[in-house]
Amino acid sequence: MTSPLGRIVIYTRKTEEMAAFYCRHFGFTAVRAEGDRILELVPRSAGAAILLHPASAGQKAGQSLVKLVFDVEDVAAFCETAAADGLTFGTLHQAHGYVFANARDPSGNSVQVSSRAFAPR
Repeated sequence: MTSPLGRIVIYTRKTEEMAAFYCRHFGFTAVRAEGDRILELVPRSAGAAILLHPASAGQKAGQSLVKLVFDVEDVAAFCETAAADGLTFGTLHQAHGYVFANARDPSGNSVQVSSRAFAPR
């Protein structure tokens, strides 16, 4: 049996800044159920939701082995548009038939835009 990835949890002390970042730059909609301390970011199209969970005192921001990768057909164009909107990505990297670039969210987590999903197989 297979199950699609439905949610990714990000622990943060900057819930509102994180919500604004992912909604503004990656097209999510923020949804919070009354009384729930988790803020859910729902994709406007297909894909997994991001759950913003309050970090505990022992968790350090940006220390994670997880990177969120967003599929973008034209990475250079996306990065240019993002820069005009306040999000700066690093160098464009050429890989095996695709391009990618990295940035950080307000909590220091690594995010990437990549055209790998559109590369010829």
